[in-house]
Amino acid sequence: MGTVLLLGAHGQVGWELQRSLAPLGDVVALGRHGREGLCGDLLDLEGLRQSIDALRPTIIVNAAAYTAVDKAEQEPEFAHALNARAPGVLAAAAQEVGALLVHFSTDYVFDGSGQTPWTENAPAQPLSTYGQTKLEGEQCIRANCERHLIFRTSWVHSARGNNFAKTMLRLAQEREQLRVIDDQIGAPTGAELIADVTAHAVRQALQDSQLSGLYHLAAAGEVSWHGYARFVLDTARELQPTLALRVREMVPIPTSAYPTPARRPLNSRLDTSHLRRTFGLSLPPWQAGVRRMLAQTLAPTTHP
Repeated sequence: MGTVLLLGAHGQVGWELQRSLAPLGDVVALGRHGREGLCGDLLDLEGLRQSIDALRPTIIVNAAAYTAVDKAEQEPEFAHALNARAPGVLAAAAQEVGALLVHFSTDYVFDGSGQTPWTENAPAQPLSTYGQTKLEGEQCIRANCERHLIFRTSWVHSARGNNFAKTMLRLAQEREQLRVIDDQIGAPTGAELIADVTAHAVRQALQDSQLSGLYHLAAAGEVSWHGYARFVLDTARELQPTLALRVREMVPIPTSAYPTPARRPLNSRLDTSHLRRTFGLSLPPWQAGVRRMLAQTLAPTTHP
């Protein structure tokens, strides 16, 4: 069994990857501050190179990224450093030691036009700095590392950390009316699902280098943010009938009514048929993952 280097270990996906990757080798899980002389900071390019050279990992999994979509419009160089330059360095280092590099990207590489789910070879035309830097990261990896898996995903959630569902639950306890966008369509995708599919694909890709490439990874089905919010609140009431929700009305609004510094794609549907066909997978409906996440989030805290 070889070494698995995991970067971004404390994020939503990174936390789940610590569990799912464990059967594949000795997992060295690093957050931004690293440990034991090892670097986990994507801004420290030389530190990353030295850490990879010292560990000589079989697998490198990069779950770290700049994800502040709106803030990226004000600090594009910072976003580029984390989302493009660092993945390029990881790719070159992975190529040098013969490691398989795993990286996560986003539906934001597309312009969100139309209603057809995006395939991997559809033209990428990002609307935002975040999307552009994530696309550049993909390109750097493909240019510098032969053995790689890139997973584009969307609308990530987990019981750990902040997400849209938790925000809706909080606001529903504070307000009687919620206004939620109804013309952006995608699939809420659990960090658990992403981590489990990643481990499954990595296991096969280690045995067959021809499986290297770009894949779309998202839960099955589709929904608007408004429909997602409604499902969250209906499920929360079902799971915890005593939950004090003040909200009485959920008003659907268009994206144009809620302007943000970074433009969002209206169509975030991802066609996952390539992933499912290649790795022999069936992806569960988005509702299953959201329900499980809410059950964990709303579970009463017990004390010994």
